[in-house]
Amino acid sequence: MSSADKTKVIFAEIKPWERDLLQRETEAAGWDAGFFAEQAEQLPAEVKAQAQVLSCFIRSQVSAELLDQMPELKLISNRSTGYDRIDVEECRRRGIVVCNVPQYGENTVAEHTFGLMLSLARHIYAAVDRAKRGDLSIEGLLGFDLYGKTLGVLGAGRIGLHVIRIGRAMNMRVLAYDAKPEPLLAEVLGFEYVELDDLLSQADVLTIHVPLLPTTKHLINNEKLALMKSSAILVNTARGAIVDSAALLSALNEDRLAGAALDVLEGEEVISEDRILLDAPDVTTESLSLVVDAYKLMHHPKVLVTGHIGFYSHEALARILHTTLENIQAFLRGEPQNTVSSRS
Repeated sequence: MSSADKTKVIFAEIKPWERDLLQRETEAAGWDAGFFAEQAEQLPAEVKAQAQVLSCFIRSQVSAELLDQMPELKLISNRSTGYDRIDVEECRRRGIVVCNVPQYGENTVAEHTFGLMLSLARHIYAAVDRAKRGDLSIEGLLGFDLYGKTLGVLGAGRIGLHVIRIGRAMNMRVLAYDAKPEPLLAEVLGFEYVELDDLLSQADVLTIHVPLLPTTKHLINNEKLALMKSSAILVNTARGAIVDSAALLSALNEDRLAGAALDVLEGEEVISEDRILLDAPDVTTESLSLVVDAYKLMHHPKVLVTGHIGFYSHEALARILHTTLENIQAFLRGEPQNTVSSRS
């Protein structure tokens, strides 16, 4: 088969080790594959113009403008579960199929959630930082046990259920809020469904595991944070914009919340592009405000921030690549799988 006859598959946001694995698999499949470290919108014009399949990760912004530059595109194989950065409705109008990786790191993200929770509850980061400076003092490091505390799980989907299982294993009382409660699961796993306001008012630890939708953006705002105990902590490993950054800062600064551990930040896609502050012609006041609030959170004494690494384990990444390749192969066979639709 000549190069002209091969399916042109473009992988954006690729790390060197991923390229090694994918190159072997794509050569075996007979695809004309290209591998790029850049986000999809930053790819060379000629690459975008010829691509029939695009595989992107968590930074690429797939807009109508980008799709205009990709006239041959037939499939977007998204290498994550969330797809809020992809204009799925515009893809639908153009006949472009979008698929994702619905399951790859439920336990991975849940474990990271508890790592953050324990680090915050026991001031582990501060203690380690002191020790590295030769300071073994314990003043100001008094923490609290998770045993017997009330864990509030916002979103009892795949990740949330893993968090619930770990919480129950640690003898925490577990409450959950979900738009589609499953009473049998609650009975089997030993947790209780409650309304959102009840969840917030009772939780000693709130963990967030809902997708980012128009209905969940700033779901945790001033009004909702006001319901929480001043001794409570918040852990977000879902999407940054679910929590109103300005409202969170106010709650922390006014001692209405004891702490927050964030694997995701509102506006993290802007923060990752330092150039937006320097030469982006379309930078908005809102974008700049998000950056300022994010940096305040990153340097806040009551906050722990990790850079969206909740999914980042060897095992989870291997599952992502395996499913991505399967998604592309299924589409080329005429049997698309793991397809997604626009959400409201």
